Amino acid sequence: MEQLDLQKRFGIAVQNWRNRLHISQEELAARTGLRRSYISDIERGTRNASLKNVEKLINALGLSVWTFFSELNDRPGAEPLTTDQLVDILLVEDDVRDEELTLEALKQGNISNRIYVARDGAAALNFLFCSGNFAHRRPNDLPRIILLDLHLPRIDGLEVLRRVKADPRTRAIPVVVLTSSKLDKHIQTSKSLGAETYIVKPVDFANFSAVSLQLSLQWALLKK
Repeated sequence: MEQLDLQKRFGIAVQNWRNRLHISQEELAARTGLRRSYISDIERGTRNASLKNVEKLINALGLSVWTFFSELNDRPGAEPLTTDQLVDILLVEDDVRDEELTLEALKQGNISNRIYVARDGAAALNFLFCSGNFAHRRPNDLPRIILLDLHLPRIDGLEVLRRVKADPRTRAIPVVVLTSSKLDKHIQTSKSLGAETYIVKPVDFANFSAVSLQLSLQWALLKK
């Protein structure tokens, strides 16, 4: 029974890491030299992987052994993820209350995607382009969506948006503008710069879900 439970947990971990890293089963199969059906069986927990294939899968995901297994155990010494790694949702918000309301809304919606909060425009750009305090991040470790307040200190939201959409590495990331009013004069400017849509604050689970559906991102939301 314990072995079967570990087998299923291993399969779930493979699937979760694969989704976070935006790797399809077909691509993972190509990287490992294993059949896609084999990987599908692993993820469903119906096949027990050999140690050799466990090593292949972890290497193909580009992870260390400790990082991969950090989700499977709570043993002291397991290497934890830092809060800015494998982030699905980047929230750029300087207002503490609006940040709290947004995070609480996602929590109430039972969303378990990794979220990172940048509190000014410069921090957001450093996060995305792996510079400054975020120089340790991998360049291909990009969020699935950016929730961007327009009125930010240091570098304003429109300039952040402009740089994100001007760079081919980040251009495809959907950016949802956060605004205090649908009459905000900057909404049209943000759309012309490449923002997909906007949400009037405070963000709640209903309007975030509507935007996710509109952007066909509902499949990327991880439920607890």
